[in-house]
Amino acid sequence: MNEPKLALRQIAVLRAGRPVLEVEELDVFAGEVLAVVGPNGAGKSTLIQVMALLERPASGRVLFAGRPAHSRLLAHRRRMAVVFQEPLLLDTSVEANVASGLALRGVPRADRKRRTAQWLERFGITRLAARSARTLSGGEAQRTSLARALALEPEVLLLDEPFAALDAPTRETLMDDLDGVLGSAAIATVFVTHDRNEALRLGDRLAVLIRGRIRQMGAPGEVFAAPADEEVAAFVGIETIVRGRVRSAEGGLATVDVAGRVVEAAGMREPGAEVLVCLRPEDVVLSPAAESPPQTSARNRLPAVVRRVLPAGPYVRVELDAGFPLVALITKQSLEDLALAPGAQVVASFKAMAVHLIPHRR
Repeated sequence: MNEPKLALRQIAVLRAGRPVLEVEELDVFAGEVLAVVGPNGAGKSTLIQVMALLERPASGRVLFAGRPAHSRLLAHRRRMAVVFQEPLLLDTSVEANVASGLALRGVPRADRKRRTAQWLERFGITRLAARSARTLSGGEAQRTSLARALALEPEVLLLDEPFAALDAPTRETLMDDLDGVLGSAAIATVFVTHDRNEALRLGDRLAVLIRGRIRQMGAPGEVFAAPADEEVAAFVGIETIVRGRVRSAEGGLATVDVAGRVVEAAGMREPGAEVLVCLRPEDVVLSPAAESPPQTSARNRLPAVVRRVLPAGPYVRVELDAGFPLVALITKQSLEDLALAPGAQVVASFKAMAVHLIPHRR
């Protein structure tokens, strides 16, 4: 792979003498979107501040195209652009805001006008060019902020929770537009968010940051399907995480004892090994207990009792007792069809491929 456009090496940031960010190694390459996801307070904004050369770490190095960035601080900052959760617009017109960074960098007037018009159009705000920034909606203001950043033609783009303050429809539309822009650009982009769906949508690679440390990095699908530890599993949306012990393993299939129930999982683990059995709620299918078993490829079929039924946006979250706590996510139509209520008996089915095993460390 080519040399990273931006790299962190042995970074430590301290607050009151205590580490809030410790990153041994992190690379961002031209043309990719690295999504950094983590809970509130994980250190994501501090990471962006360090990458943007706005905060000098207590130790470690920031490298730009292989060279120490702090040796030519202003020159390297001019090759970057940062977009924050709050747009931070000037009290002037939309057009003047988009052009402001170009003006500060001494871009000639004709080129400034051309690039401003280009990015107003790319983000669908040409009609707002003469409007005062004070009159913009949240989505319009963030479009203006993104257009201002990308008009600079940065080599590195840093996005710190840019959609967090937007309503869902506005967020979806803006993500579509930004995805199209980044897909056609050779910019090294770092996209920081606490929203798992945003990270999956935009990220080419995913880094999970928890308590100031990168706990796992890889392709988004891999990280979400095979989290490295219990905290990562919980953050990426795995709601069933229970202890078990491997009884046997052969033919690519492990048989695990979970609270006296048998669960089959794809993959090999040493017999006797203690593991955490991880299962996403959307991978659990519920059927009436009285029905004959349906024709299905699911190797796991467990009798269960409904404990709680909770709304979850367009879906319904069903908490079950299957000998161990189990969570299913079903449609509202399925809830009506099954007539589910606390105390109802059901069968919970899920495939062996849906089960992820993590070594359990006491």
